[in-house]
Amino acid sequence: MTSRHRAREIALQILYRYDLAQRIPSGHGQPRWVNELIDHYNHFQVPAEIRPFVGELVAGTLTSLSDLDAHLEKHTANWKVSRLSSVDRCILRMAVYEMLHAPLMPRAVIIDEAIELAKSFGSDDSSGFVNGILDRVLIPETEKTGT
Repeated sequence: MTSRHRAREIALQILYRYDLAQRIPSGHGQPRWVNELIDHYNHFQVPAEIRPFVGELVAGTLTSLSDLDAHLEKHTANWKVSRLSSVDRCILRMAVYEMLHAPLMPRAVIIDEAIELAKSFGSDDSSGFVNGILDRVLIPETEKTGT
């Protein structure tokens, strides 16, 4: 297992826990609350070398929820993002965040990683569902940050 895959697993689990609780620790700037989230879920044993990537995925996804949901709702025919299973919703949000903000990461790798996460953490139908949605999510190069 690659360290980036492990980082995505941990980020997904933190996002899932957040999705269930629906709150960010208050009174702190972004770096501190992300570190607090990671520290709060210290049972994930986040290695120091992947902590920055975990933090980027968690912070980026959580601070972009409305934009990410808007992208997803364009491609989930007759479904609101709020109606998706929490695991599928978190996987899709994180993958779309990465598509938008990691211009050097190949789209196929992001989709592959999302499918693997869906197989590990989702229902029997999650991997096919995630694959179908992400195949339809087309994020033009001009929308990616840093290009």
